[in-house]
Amino acid sequence: MAKRAAGATGVKAARRPEVRLPPLEPYGAADLQPDGDYDGVDFQNTDLTGHDGTGARFMDCALRGCALDETRLPHARILDSVLTGVRGVGTDLAESTLRDVELLDARLGGTRLHGAALERVLIHGGKIDYLNLRSARLRDVVFESCTLIEPDFGGARLERVQFLDCTLQGVDFSGATLTDVDLRGAASLEITRGVERLAGAVISPGQLVELAGVFAAALGVRVEAVEQA
Repeated sequence: MAKRAAGATGVKAARRPEVRLPPLEPYGAADLQPDGDYDGVDFQNTDLTGHDGTGARFMDCALRGCALDETRLPHARILDSVLTGVRGVGTDLAESTLRDVELLDARLGGTRLHGAALERVLIHGGKIDYLNLRSARLRDVVFESCTLIEPDFGGARLERVQFLDCTLQGVDFSGATLTDVDLRGAASLEITRGVERLAGAVISPGQLVELAGVFAAALGVRVEAVEQA
């Protein structure tokens, strides 16, 4: 029997990034610069705490084991790059662009990606708390084997987004628009707001049962056991 295509169930699979880094130059000791241009740079265990790289461009870069606490990168462009084992609280990537990016084994909290554009992005492993993706645009994004605590997709547009072997706790989809979003592979799925916005997503039968109470609440349906006489 022929193998079923990824889209046979009506949901299109996300396209993953294919990052092939060239030989890299080690990063110097200077602070990041607003509107800086970083091409083929290796940031190895670099402490970027509090640096201001507003509007900076990172092309063919590797960030490995870097500290990103309160690092300012709004309007930055991160292209064809790999971020491995980065950590930090309050990293500001508002209205930034991430294209052909792999984010691996990150440990982040309160990351601000509202209004950002993510295309062909893989987020694999690690844990991200309170990820702010409000009004962001996600296209061909894969969340894989990671834990997301209270991610906020409010008002975001998600197209061809997959969640594979992920733990999702307290998800907010309020006002979001979903197209070809595949939630079936999530190891755990808890939606606290915006369940009515799941049109355009696909979930498994088991997830439907688990979310029955949330769906009922969204429809204003009370679920009560029959009282025995």
